[in-house]
Amino acid sequence: MEFLRPATWADALAAKAAYPGALPIQGGTDVMVEINFDVLRPAALLDLNRVGELADWDERDGTLRVGAGVPYARVIGELGDRLPGLAQASRTVGSPQIRNRGTVGGNLGAASPAGDAHPPLLAGGAVIEVESAARGVRLIPADAFYLGVKRSALEPDELIRAFRAAPASGPEYFSKIGTRNAMVIAVCSFAVALHPDERRVGTGFGSAATTPRRAREAEAFAAAELDWDGRGPLPDSAAREFGELVKRAAAPIDDVRGTADYRGHALAVMARRTLAWAWDDHRAGRKGREAS
Repeated sequence: MEFLRPATWADALAAKAAYPGALPIQGGTDVMVEINFDVLRPAALLDLNRVGELADWDERDGTLRVGAGVPYARVIGELGDRLPGLAQASRTVGSPQIRNRGTVGGNLGAASPAGDAHPPLLAGGAVIEVESAARGVRLIPADAFYLGVKRSALEPDELIRAFRAAPASGPEYFSKIGTRNAMVIAVCSFAVALHPDERRVGTGFGSAATTPRRAREAEAFAAAELDWDGRGPLPDSAAREFGELVKRAAAPIDDVRGTADYRGHALAVMARRTLAWAWDDHRAGRKGREAS
């Protein structure tokens, strides 16, 4: 197995062009597990830890650009007020050691349906920035990024450089069901984001279909039902219908972590509750609960 260790982003792109089968590695929290269990045996590993450009984030013209090498711990500590849904999701990832090493970029690269970062990225309307040496930068909306189980829209010579997202304009929430309370792969997960300026609701769910998905019919229903002008209470019937529409958007399976029926039921409950929490925050003039 070749081991490639570029020092700059340009070197990384050149290495990926020369070795399209090279598997990128940064935190290694997923990749090394799969290699150790002989699930993966790539021809080469492309170590991106020395590429400093990936470890930065900035905010320009109302858009956050977060490098693929920014770990979950920094998302929580530095971006919790701007991306509260993603920060909440980041808090559920593994242990403190994993959160110090693992990255949203790595979650995107793995493209697992159970990845915790995917639902809030979908709900928040994130865009994935990828690049190749030959074609330059390409921007892929999050809801077009996931193609199948652990398959993404990345081309063989492309690397993930960053994701872009607007800071939250309204409350955001993330909820996750697992077989225990910590260090667990999601049985299913759900994120909701309110975009009051656009009178829009964003959703994302994970581990309940072959890819992370949005529940578009539920989004349209909630946007029409919410009292954006008067900020009246959310009727329980509307919250329940929202949950059922989220459930309808899913295509879960039975596996060792849970049954399809349980996943559907759990999604409906999480959707109902998170929409209610988000709307209560909006009515109170709060942008949501910052991860703490």
